[in-house]
Amino acid sequence: MRLSNKVALITGGGSGIGKASCLLFAREGAKVVVVDLKKDTAEATAKEIGGNARAFAADVSKAKDAQAMIAFAEKSFGRLDIVFNNAGVFHPKDESVTDTPEDIWDMVIDINLKGVFLGCQYAIPALLRAGGGSIINTASFVAIIGAAAPQIAYTASKGGVLAMTREIAVEFARKNIRANALCPGPVETPLLAELLADPARRQRRLVHIPMGRFARAEEIANAALFLASDESSYVNGATFLVDGGITAAYITPE
Repeated sequence: MRLSNKVALITGGGSGIGKASCLLFAREGAKVVVVDLKKDTAEATAKEIGGNARAFAADVSKAKDAQAMIAFAEKSFGRLDIVFNNAGVFHPKDESVTDTPEDIWDMVIDINLKGVFLGCQYAIPALLRAGGGSIINTASFVAIIGAAAPQIAYTASKGGVLAMTREIAVEFARKNIRANALCPGPVETPLLAELLADPARRQRRLVHIPMGRFARAEEIANAALFLASDESSYVNGATFLVDGGITAAYITPE
């Protein structure tokens, strides 16, 4: 198995990409710490995995919670080898730069960008204690290109994740820590379904995807698995796009 004898912590593990990654990492031999804002959803994922999983509730935008989740991982399994900073939000009031309320901007940046910063800040010492490891930070294809619909805070947060990941990758490369930014296209999750409940709004997103569909959470989890595993041992500081060809396309086929 590709993650035998490794311990992974995954934020946002109660649903979507995070849950799919928790389940996949466990199947590949990892012991998994499932972190989610809601304790019950984290526990549900951990229960589905079984004895090799532990659940922890944390608000990743709070330093004390980020510190506590890392301490919990080391206490539970003795070490930490992989951290997947995946938790994030998209708010329906996140729109144009001229319209987005300041409190929405602050909330999105706090969770999507500061949350990744704190996850790395407290995870890196644990990874060093384990002799190295892999950091995977969820960015987005909108860190590379502008979004089809205005979402200024989300786009800015993901651009920040991408830049931060590159700097971490360079700083810690010679200490056996790799850091990569996973950049998904739109993923078919309950959150996306809610945000794109209007068929016209949904179609506006789909028309930009050459493959003509949104990603499945399991497809993004497979990419995260590669970045977590030793198979990606020379992949560091990468912008790892899993976007169905969105960023490759100038126009989409009829």
